[in-house]
Amino acid sequence: MLKAGGTGTALLLAGTASATGQMRSITMSQSDTVFPKSDRVDTRQVRFTNRYGITLVGNLYLPKDAAGRRLPALAVCGPFGAVKEQSSGLYAQKMAERGFAALAFDASYTGESGGTPRNIASPDINTEDFSAAVDFLGLQGGIDRERIGIIGICGFGGMGLSAAAIDKRVKAVVASTMYDMSRVMSKGYNDSVTPEQRHATLEKLSRQRWDDAMKGSPAYGPPANTLNGGEAQFLVDYHDYYMTPRGYHERAVNSGKSWSQTTPLSFMNFPLLTNIAEIAPRPVMIVHGEKAHSRYFGETAFAAAAQPKELVIVPGASHVDLYDRMDKIPFDRMTEFFRKGLAGARL
Repeated sequence: MLKAGGTGTALLLAGTASATGQMRSITMSQSDTVFPKSDRVDTRQVRFTNRYGITLVGNLYLPKDAAGRRLPALAVCGPFGAVKEQSSGLYAQKMAERGFAALAFDASYTGESGGTPRNIASPDINTEDFSAAVDFLGLQGGIDRERIGIIGICGFGGMGLSAAAIDKRVKAVVASTMYDMSRVMSKGYNDSVTPEQRHATLEKLSRQRWDDAMKGSPAYGPPANTLNGGEAQFLVDYHDYYMTPRGYHERAVNSGKSWSQTTPLSFMNFPLLTNIAEIAPRPVMIVHGEKAHSRYFGETAFAAAAQPKELVIVPGASHVDLYDRMDKIPFDRMTEFFRKGLAGARL
């Protein structure tokens, strides 16, 4: 079904890139996803390059009965600070069971994808990562390049909407349990940061750049998702996913690793969702949990998007429930949405 093709795009069946860019031998039967494998899906590791020259590593999930058909395809990424062996891989596998080719990939500077220094993020580069995944999918012989969509999870929900706004090859987009990372980094939760607090943060991060420049490498923040007691419930929920056998993965920033201290700088000056009305007339679906602390991000994005659009509120669900709770994630609704949005896909 698949063939290598195009500059910077190749199919990798037996290996993947480590954080240092070296190759190590691994097969998908030995891979370390946090969710059980499906016997209805074949999985292959792939590498492709974004327009900044960063090599991205992904797992491509294909329905086993795909022979002789040109498949609709989905590029899947997120949550912010997660890796493809966590939620994005689960979403990709479940959509492959429903007849899609689905590519879960690690964002630049994280997981097994390239880029140094490690564990940094950029609203521009991470938006580009989605378009690079579309490049890769559209060059595969068994995929219909006119039927490609995006699923962005958590912080990559905002990045997915941003990518769809500028990349007209994307025919439909789902943002699940989404964050607007530029909004939360610049304004705090529930827009609680004052102008004086923003000024103080920018002053601190700007001076941190002097320290990083003198040292020649970035300073990193505290370990993610460690608890000291008294945290808000949503932080406990993050810990219960990323720091327990439920979802822990050694390569995930969120599993006790750290972002660079200056990662927020570019997000604080880059409003991700300014132009999402331009996704229309291509359809948008926003999925959120009824009880999610982040629900307001999705509702604001939904209000800003133009028709056709759908807002799906999952009863009783928290933010993290939509990472992996099979009784909560509305995969059937997503399948229906993409069947319609990807121009009559036969699933």
